[in-house]
Amino acid sequence: MRGLFQPIVISISFRGGRKKRSRRHQSGIEVKKKHKINEEIRAPEVRLVGQDGEMIGVTSLVKALQQSREVGVDLVEISPKAVPPVCRIIDYGKMLYAEKKKLQLQKKAQKKVEIKGIRLTFRIGPGDLDRQRNHAIDFLKEGHTVRVALTMRGREKAHKSLAVEKILTFAKSLEELATLDNKPKLSGHQVIAILRPKQT
Repeated sequence: MRGLFQPIVISISFRGGRKKRSRRHQSGIEVKKKHKINEEIRAPEVRLVGQDGEMIGVTSLVKALQQSREVGVDLVEISPKAVPPVCRIIDYGKMLYAEKKKLQLQKKAQKKVEIKGIRLTFRIGPGDLDRQRNHAIDFLKEGHTVRVALTMRGREKAHKSLAVEKILTFAKSLEELATLDNKPKLSGHQVIAILRPKQT
């Protein structure tokens, strides 16, 4: 009977598919919690603040959690270093959203201040002068500092006082929007003045 039964080898392999990356990793957004909420809070007693910001007072953590559950929101640890820690009854999701909006508004309000350059020549014509003045007005209204440089060529270098006078006249035409930062300075073949926007 030898040879009638041949050994049969059965090979079974388990191939698990790649784990799908969570949406959090796909988007590249890492959610960082800033506060302990609900059962994460460990202090036996807390100084409780209500939904409307009213001070309720010192109470046990158990009672504080009970009150937050009754109104269907969270208990959030606001000041963990206080003794006892300060906790507030609030919707944590809405709280984070409000903080995010506040930061966005602050960032939007912070304008990037740059130094914008205006170039004048000794013999600049009225049309070009008006054009440069309009550029300066636009820059100042945007909150930028304006650097005005008047270049002198050839024989013009012998008339530096006239160049300074031209710069001062240009600055005076913008006095409603700007203040002159010190007196115009000589730098090589140029007279330079710095105009800073007036604070409104």
